[in-house]
Amino acid sequence: MANRYKKSVVLFLGVSLFSFIVYAQFFDQRQTGAQKVGQVVDQFNGVNVYYNGQISHVSGRNLTKDGYNLGQKYQCVEFIKRYYYERFKHKMPDSYGHAKDFFDASIADGHINPKRNLLQFHNGSPTQPKVDDIIVFGWSQYGHVAIISKVSNNEIEIVQQNPGPNTSSRATYPLIYKNGVWKIDNFRVLGYLRKI
Repeated sequence: MANRYKKSVVLFLGVSLFSFIVYAQFFDQRQTGAQKVGQVVDQFNGVNVYYNGQISHVSGRNLTKDGYNLGQKYQCVEFIKRYYYERFKHKMPDSYGHAKDFFDASIADGHINPKRNLLQFHNGSPTQPKVDDIIVFGWSQYGHVAIISKVSNNEIEIVQQNPGPNTSSRATYPLIYKNGVWKIDNFRVLGYLRKI
């Protein structure tokens, strides 16, 4: 009887271990899919969006041929700086900083942010967001930045790099016009920046 019990326990443990290994492999494949770090996952106005895997993954610094710092490869900041560099030939005077550092709350709405050499608008501005604006989120320790890819009177779409391994490069947020100001309906949105 004890022998039978031991065999049952060993069989149960063996089947459980095998099931766990199969599940773990499936889950890992589902997490990474066929995407590899550095693979193009999207494109907007001819500028590639690359897959980064885990949010904290870093693949080294990306510099232009003339030495301008675009940021850590495949991070969100690298995409928006590369986007502005490739699309507008824009170089930011301060080429360093985390995503949330792109927005300076002390600068009045509609004025120049000197570190970025861009117009800055607060979330809740009389100026409506536009396609190509850089949207700045204050979430997490470092924040997040993306490019506004579509705007209607009640919604915006963003294109982003490094949103996480299982998150789309595109996201939409409600846009509300009330009492003479435009508000992107997400409490983490600090504001948006625009080419002069």
